[in-house]
Amino acid sequence: MKASEICNVANATVLSGEHMLDTEIKSAFASDMMSDVLAFAEDQTILITGLVNPQTVRTAMMLDIKCILFVRGKKPDDSVVSLAEENGIIVLATDLKMYSVCGKLYNAGLASKEVCV
Repeated sequence: MKASEICNVANATVLSGEHMLDTEIKSAFASDMMSDVLAFAEDQTILITGLVNPQTVRTAMMLDIKCILFVRGKKPDDSVVSLAEENGIIVLATDLKMYSVCGKLYNAGLASKEVCV
């Protein structure tokens, strides 16, 4: 699924990376715990989170995640968006809750990684 389709399904606003919305995203990983993201997320994943600090972007950088979707109406400050832009990461934001976004993306055909923790 392209990032542009994710944006539409999630009713999201593009905060950075508008020129990269044709990026292919193969799965989703949702968590507010970056330690879980580091342990279980895969590449070509969208990171869905409500954690709007620089650690989220740094985690995405370490895993070569190309898209972050912030949920629950949370918006990162300009320094977080700039860090993402500098590192080629698409940043999206939606007012939807994490559970709702995950369900909508799953129903639209985006895969998830099965994680048992």
